[in-house]
Amino acid sequence: MRDDLVYLKDIINAINDIEEFIIGMDQKQFLSDKKTIQACIRELEIIGEAVKNISSDIIESYPQIQWKAIAGMRDKLIHGYFGVKINLVWKTITEDIPFLKTEIIKIIDIKEK
Repeated sequence: MRDDLVYLKDIINAINDIEEFIIGMDQKQFLSDKKTIQACIRELEIIGEAVKNISSDIIESYPQIQWKAIAGMRDKLIHGYFGVKINLVWKTITEDIPFLKTEIIKIIDIKEK
């Protein structure tokens, strides 16, 4: 089994990719760019899958992170429940991901000490 630190770094790598994909874009540009949408969705799936593999010790120690919601979004993206709402993807990557990145970096810093 992989260590939590590996999954946490997977999350950071996926977030960094998302940030790179959308650099300089506004919502209108994002919504009209199918390749970027699909790339960001894939990275969100990776984040969700990593979250599902993180130990309960980490999950319970950092309740400020909405672990369950992240995993749930992954399921919706993978399985296409009721269609994927692209506006929600944009909101997630521009509003929620920055907070997640900050928190995951804090956890990594603690785990690496």
